[in-house]
Amino acid sequence: MNISAVGVASSDMKKTAEFYGILGFDFSNADLTQDHVEPVTPEGSTRLMIDSNQMIKDIFGEEPVQGNHSTFAIEYSTVEELNNVADKLTKAGYVFKKEPWDAFWGQRYAIIADPDGCLVDLYARL
Repeated sequence: MNISAVGVASSDMKKTAEFYGILGFDFSNADLTQDHVEPVTPEGSTRLMIDSNQMIKDIFGEEPVQGNHSTFAIEYSTVEELNNVADKLTKAGYVFKKEPWDAFWGQRYAIIADPDGCLVDLYARL
């Protein structure tokens, strides 16, 4: 068994793609006018699926609501790479739930919410 994809809901596909683009996802071939968008990911990587709020409502019969603890994590190769991404996010106006810190478990770690409130953990091994 493996986790093949992670899904998030979006109220503004362009804004969501911009956020995840800063994290390193490639949207160069994505049609951001669609209700379902997936950035290009390397072979064997977990896919990121972004669905419009309207599509989620059509499927489930209610608006999507983000939890306060469900997250997924993105691993960066180096602490410097994570710090650079964190700087880009801050300059773009995003606010961290937890600024980057050196966690006792041996990782540089940060927590940020995407434009619709989905929590994303960012880390690199120390």
